[in-house]
Amino acid sequence: MCKKLKVFICAVLGIFLVSLGVFCLFTSTRSNGFPTKHAALAAAALALPDGGYRLAQVYGNDSTEPDASSSEYSTEEVTSPELLTTATIDETVFSEDSSLYADEVQLPVVETQYSDGDLGFNNFFVKNTTGFSLDIEKYLNRPLDCQIEKTKDVQVLIVHTHTCESYLTYDEGYYHESFYPRSENPQRNMLRVGRAIVEGLEAQGIGAVQATEIHDSPAYDGAYYRSYDTIMKYIEKYPDIKVVLDVHRDSISYTNSGKVKPTFTYNGQKGAQIMIMAGYDPDGSYDFPFWEENLTFALKLQDACENMYPGMTRPLYFGNFAYNMSVNTGSLLIEMGTDVNTLQEAVYTGKLLANVLAKVLQTG
Repeated sequence: MCKKLKVFICAVLGIFLVSLGVFCLFTSTRSNGFPTKHAALAAAALALPDGGYRLAQVYGNDSTEPDASSSEYSTEEVTSPELLTTATIDETVFSEDSSLYADEVQLPVVETQYSDGDLGFNNFFVKNTTGFSLDIEKYLNRPLDCQIEKTKDVQVLIVHTHTCESYLTYDEGYYHESFYPRSENPQRNMLRVGRAIVEGLEAQGIGAVQATEIHDSPAYDGAYYRSYDTIMKYIEKYPDIKVVLDVHRDSISYTNSGKVKPTFTYNGQKGAQIMIMAGYDPDGSYDFPFWEENLTFALKLQDACENMYPGMTRPLYFGNFAYNMSVNTGSLLIEMGTDVNTLQEAVYTGKLLANVLAKVLQTG
């Protein structure tokens, strides 16, 4: 009877801890829709298989999309680092036959090139939503904290919090009603784009690695927690990592019946415009003490993009968020086009971005 009673008490305690964890996670104090440092301190206790518990700390900001299915924080171990090889990439995915969807409703793709922002400097713009008076020239003149060294060691990590984000594979000026821009196929999702960046960096003698773990499937919510764990595992394996780029793709609706496709053209080939994101944390709410160092990196990268490939960037987004940018002084989030850009356009931009990164990181 005593043994059964112990089992019963342990089971009740486990259920209580899980319930308490979920309650804390959903009722924690938020600022601008994102977890604050106070929420991180009130982290949820999650039960582990061995009967203990762990703290689900809020390392970054998470967001919700309509297809979010769960907010549970996974305690599964992240798989060991593994690079996709060039041989695994099937280039035929760039040109899917749109006639396969001939009987479906067609919705418009509105192609545009973004340029204007709140604040302009030379040939680029910044969208500043922070209230902070940004002196762009001052930051461009600052030294780069994440300048890489001349070594073959891995110094750049490409990661994808929303790994399954994907693109159109045909360019007809429309998309079909059943279009679903998410895929676990590494030849169609963000892993293909990230691989182009890694290959470009390696070709210029910069040690780079890509995290190929999927963080947003089967559960979408909690992806930033999982990608944080992945980032830290790679940093532990490759301690010389100075730059962490979280590469996503955006989605922009056009009224109620269509989507926006941001593009630019270089050397006669069309690419997907990128949006570089830099966070702001003046009071320590996100535990992000070196946001200015990251902002410096973002502005230098934006400036170099427009000097090398005019039209490549949308306005840099400087806002009240951290995501996982707080891991080091070279962490940024980059949106590579939108869901109605083609995969080929996004991969082309990834190759060009590698050239820009090489210049910025090697020269400071």
